Amino acid sequence: MTTAQKKPSPELIEQLMAGYQKPEDLIGENGLLKQITKAFVERALQAEMEAHLGHSKHDSVGNSDGNTRNGKSRKTLKGEFGELPIEIPRDRNGSFEPQLIPKHQTRWAGFDDKVLSLYARGMTVREIQSHLEEMYGTEVSTGLISSVTDAVIDEVKAWQSRPLDALYPIVYLDCIHAKVRDGGAVRAKAVYLALGINLAGEKELLGIWIAQTEGAKFWLQVVTELKNRGVADIFIACVDGLKGFPEAIETVFPRTAVQLCIVHMVRYSLNYVSWKLRKAVAADLRTIYTAATVEEAAQRLDEFEEKWGQDYPSIVKSWRGNWARIIPFFDYPPEIRKVIYTTNAIESVNMGLRKVSKNRGSFPSDDALLKLYYLALKNISKKWTMPIRDWKAALNRFTIQFDDRMPQQ
Repeated sequence: MTTAQKKPSPELIEQLMAGYQKPEDLIGENGLLKQITKAFVERALQAEMEAHLGHSKHDSVGNSDGNTRNGKSRKTLKGEFGELPIEIPRDRNGSFEPQLIPKHQTRWAGFDDKVLSLYARGMTVREIQSHLEEMYGTEVSTGLISSVTDAVIDEVKAWQSRPLDALYPIVYLDCIHAKVRDGGAVRAKAVYLALGINLAGEKELLGIWIAQTEGAKFWLQVVTELKNRGVADIFIACVDGLKGFPEAIETVFPRTAVQLCIVHMVRYSLNYVSWKLRKAVAADLRTIYTAATVEEAAQRLDEFEEKWGQDYPSIVKSWRGNWARIIPFFDYPPEIRKVIYTTNAIESVNMGLRKVSKNRGSFPSDDALLKLYYLALKNISKKWTMPIRDWKAALNRFTIQFDDRMPQQ
């Protein structure tokens, strides 16, 4: 049974608000809210001390070892209200452990969350320092802010090694580049993301990996890590032409179909085309991947080569060379093909990461990059509340096509 909270009486509120003229009187540096917070905190600490000793301040000693009060210590709490000096009671035996404000705590509950929230939005340590000083009148050292954000690294490591589902029908893999200071020089590093679609059609980020080079050896480490974390099967891996990935995934998950992202194929192809002709070339490429069957798609590719092959041989070479990894989506009905042949689901994630890092010239370390991306991804994933579009149709097809690989109910 819960007890209803008492509301302060109108008389008490009138008394407290006597003399109120402007907002600063209430929420300013020396405003009423800050004074009340200090008074309530110190009174709560006195109550904790009374419970610890077994007697109130002027009563006789109520414990067997004769422990009594022994003055007060002072500390300054930092929080959204600015800096708040607090007096904390002490006992003679030194056995009092405050619960409201534990020993060594100098930041009010919620302060770390505020810092991490600002960091996740892309603010640098110095920008956070300026923001806290401007908004709350709190001078916080860059070292303190860094210590708050550094604590996230352990959380990242735990998240990166957490167990995963046994089956992800689709996994999208993509890459985003960032500049990181490394050995006295700024280097462009690739950040690889794996986004899984589980059996409920929900998006789940499986991991983040940083590398200076990509290749079969790197990707073999990534897919082996996924397997070690519990992934037993993937139906389709949709990738952006990542070098060495097809060979790596076929080694660890030999039954997985590798689907090249068609959007990236088209984008890559148009890099060869003059601005004036891009619309026409894109329209003809579209006839290939929107064909009803793989046979019709091959015919459309022949027609494309006949029309554009002399001017753009590199485009034709690319599509023919990758044909085996372009066509897997033709095994599925038209209404679910787009779910399979584009990495749009992960592209929107990359867009969010670019947004939070656009104001940074470079990151001081790999850990700094991981901290920001991990916190930003936590915010992005909060919006993933629904299955991806057309998931029921896709799942029905997977259930029929991969009956022997679906988990048994």
